[in-house]
Amino acid sequence: MTVSSIRLPRRSVLRTGVGLTAVAGLATLAVPTPASAAGSASGRPASANGWQTEPDADESGTIWTRQVPGSSVSVALRLGEVATVLIHVIRRYHYEVDTLAHGEVIGFRPADRRLKGYATNYASGTAVAIRPTWYPAGAKGGLFPHQLATVRDILKECQDVVAWGGDYRRPDESHFQIDVPPSDARLKRLADRIRGWEEMPGQGAGTLGLGA
Repeated sequence: MTVSSIRLPRRSVLRTGVGLTAVAGLATLAVPTPASAAGSASGRPASANGWQTEPDADESGTIWTRQVPGSSVSVALRLGEVATVLIHVIRRYHYEVDTLAHGEVIGFRPADRRLKGYATNYASGTAVAIRPTWYPAGAKGGLFPHQLATVRDILKECQDVVAWGGDYRRPDESHFQIDVPPSDARLKRLADRIRGWEEMPGQGAGTLGLGA
């Protein structure tokens, strides 16, 4: 599917006037999930979901840019299980919700004092914003019913390891994040399952009826 053939969401009018403010708004969003009380061993603050924030992708060595298989999308994420899970989320979105194009997914953003609440999770490489200019924070109902059903299936499949901003008190339908701290064994189990699906014919992102 070409970029020009991508369907517009029901609330496409939201993209005019407020679109440019959506990306900037990631820096000042309210806290929807409790932050971890523990700091990082390096002295850097933890993001809201308990992961160490990073000042720069190249300096940290833990943030790498990866291509989303089957798409033109590249996104910077935390290496390891985090990247495995969030790449899977993006890939399913691309195959089953709507075709994504280069530049439509935002991942890691360097740690900055202006980042507040769940926006700090971008600074740990544990969150992505899919089409933030299409679905600005505070707006609800941007997805068609079948698209929303697929997002729900993705969340069910991820078994509470991934949270969606559309469920927040102040909704942010572009936002997906790892919703467990580094010590939570559910993240590794989910990442192992995803790797297993990718090795099996007929499994993995883009396969109907995959939900757990």
